[in-house]
Amino acid sequence: MTCPRVEIDLAKIEENAHALVTRLSGRGIAVTGVTKAALGSAEVARAMLAGGVARLGDSRIDNLEALRDAGIQAPLTLLRSPTPGQAARAVACASISQVSELEVVKALSAAAGRLGSNHGLVLMVELGDLREGVLPEDVLDLARRILRLPHVTLAGLGTNLACRAGVVPSADNMGELSALVSRLEGELGLHLPIVSGGNSANLAWAIAAPVGRVNDLRLGESILLGCDPLTRMPLHGLHTDAFTLVVPVIESLAKPTAPRGTTGEAAFGVPVPMRERGTIIQTIAAIGRQDVDPEGLTPPVGVSVLAASSDHLVLETPQRLAPGTEIRFGLDYSALLRAMTSPFVVNTPATTVHDHRRWHPACAARDIQPGSRMPVHQSQGFDPDDMVS
Repeated sequence: MTCPRVEIDLAKIEENAHALVTRLSGRGIAVTGVTKAALGSAEVARAMLAGGVARLGDSRIDNLEALRDAGIQAPLTLLRSPTPGQAARAVACASISQVSELEVVKALSAAAGRLGSNHGLVLMVELGDLREGVLPEDVLDLARRILRLPHVTLAGLGTNLACRAGVVPSADNMGELSALVSRLEGELGLHLPIVSGGNSANLAWAIAAPVGRVNDLRLGESILLGCDPLTRMPLHGLHTDAFTLVVPVIESLAKPTAPRGTTGEAAFGVPVPMRERGTIIQTIAAIGRQDVDPEGLTPPVGVSVLAASSDHLVLETPQRLAPGTEIRFGLDYSALLRAMTSPFVVNTPATTVHDHRRWHPACAARDIQPGSRMPVHQSQGFDPDDMVS
C-alpha cells in the first residue's frame, strides 16, 4: 500500500481496555468503551469487549448501526442526544440514549412503543462545562415527567466535563452528581443503576478519590491512545501506539527556508513567519488538513512538521527520500478522529503490526517509560528505519 492509512494494533487496544477495566473495577466503576474516534469500527469494538468493557458507546447513530450490522450484540449507548426525527433509529440500534430535552424523550417513547420495546435513558446534568445537560435545579422536575411516559425507563444520571470549557472532574462536581442521584432515588422511590461520571478526563479523579455513587465512565481516548486528556501524558502501563498513520512521500527536494516574493494570507489564514535557515530538505507527504489535524501528529525522530495545506503535509527531513517512501506518525486524539473519518485514509486493523516502540517517543524504552512526564509530541534524533521505501 502506498496510500495514506491508519494501522491499528487491536491487541494493544484490548490490553489497554483490560488494564483500565481492572483498575476501575476495584473502585466499583464499569467502563463504557467509546468507539467514535475509530468510526464505530467493529474490530476495535470487539477488542474493547475482549478487554472487559461493560458496554459500548458512540455519539453517531450511523456508527451504532454499523456495529449492529457487524453482529455486535453488546449493549450500546447513544452518547449524543438524538433529534426527535432520529428517535426510531436510536431505539432500533441502541439500548440507552443520553438525553436532556423532554421533546426528545417523548419521541423516543413513541418510537419504542411502535417497536414494542422499552428504551433506557441516561439524563445528562450540566455541572459546569457548559455543553449538554439539564441544570441541577431542573433535574427532579424533568425526571418526574420522564417517569410518566411509557416505553422508556430512566436508567441513570450522567454528566460530561473537560470537553468544552475544560472544567476538571473533581470531588465537588462528582459529589454533586452523587447527591443528585440520591435525591432522585429518595424522592421518586426508584433505583438508578447507571451513574455515568464522564470520560477519560475523569481517570485521575476516579483512581485517587472516593467515587461516591459514580459507577460508570465513558472511555475512548484513554483506551485507544493510552493518554490522559487533561495532561496529554501517557498513562502508566498503557500503549500509546495502538494507532499509526502511514503516509507516502510525493516529493523530497532541497529548498530554501524563506519564501520569495510578496506574501499575504495562505490557504488557511496568515502563515507562521518563516525564519531564513539556508537550504533544507523539504519533503512533502500525501495527506493534508482535509484528512488529519497536522498539529496532532508526532513525526519520526529527526523529522519536523513545517506546514500543511488541504492535501499536502510539508516536512523537514534529514535526507532526501524517494517518492513512495512511507513515513510513520503517531497521532493524538484530534488527529486520530479526523484520519479515521476521512474517506481518503484506509484503516487496516491487525492483531500485530509494526513495532512502533522503536520510534514513538511516548513509550520508547530508550527515551521514556510510559507514565513518565514527557510530552507525547517530542522527537529526539533520527532513525532511518522509521521510513520504509
